[in-house]
Amino acid sequence: MIEKVNPMHPDKICDRVAGAIVDMAYKLHDNPKIAVEVLIGHGYGHIIIETNVDFEKEDIAMIFERIAGGKNEIRCDIRIYPQDEHLSKNQEDKIRCGDNGIFKGMPLTDEQKELSKIAREIYTSYPFDGKYILDGDRLIICQSNAKTTDLKCTYPNAEVNPLGDWTGGTNVDTGATNRKLGSDMADSITGGGLHGKDLSKADVSVNIYAFLKAQITGKPVQLACAIGDEFIDGRPYSEIVEIAREYIHSIGGFEKFAEWGLF
Repeated sequence: MIEKVNPMHPDKICDRVAGAIVDMAYKLHDNPKIAVEVLIGHGYGHIIIETNVDFEKEDIAMIFERIAGGKNEIRCDIRIYPQDEHLSKNQEDKIRCGDNGIFKGMPLTDEQKELSKIAREIYTSYPFDGKYILDGDRLIICQSNAKTTDLKCTYPNAEVNPLGDWTGGTNVDTGATNRKLGSDMADSITGGGLHGKDLSKADVSVNIYAFLKAQITGKPVQLACAIGDEFIDGRPYSEIVEIAREYIHSIGGFEKFAEWGLF
């Protein structure tokens, strides 16, 4: 049993905004420290950024308008604060784990891979707010701005839009960063969120590392770490950061990572 949401779901819009801000941080700084939280709904948006990067609010506003605006006029409050001085000292002389965390990477099942494929196929034709569940032979499709009858033709055995045609988006529902971790991680588990953070954060790098190792070994991977750790899973933390960096680069950046998560 698994659920996926597409990149236009309100929660994913928030993840994508946060990811795009992190992408900008890496363009402005070789080794940025950043954590971003985004909340959007009903004509209002709120962005809080903790960072060592000197951003211009106008640049953040342009990212927000590009991803969250569209035809909707949304007022956005942007707050930028310096990173806590005690946290910043953790990374002064070497790359060390940036936070406490627990992580469990799990191999993907055929069912999870199938739903990810279905979600992407539907999104290609209907790039609007949508969410999908696969539970054995039961497929549930909730896709906004699509005729239920058309989707039934393509997926005749699915339950499509149980309440009928709908419009979706941030004027219907609120969104927040890291609220769709199940959709992003399948059976993998984390104590924190994947999105809106730089690579020094264990919530990003160790989650990616554990997930990738689980796909290679075909077995669960369970890890825990403390802020300041220099080794995790018997490897220097700097190696784990580089593995995560290569993965993020391979898929096109943090904004692209935020669209679908790990699968």
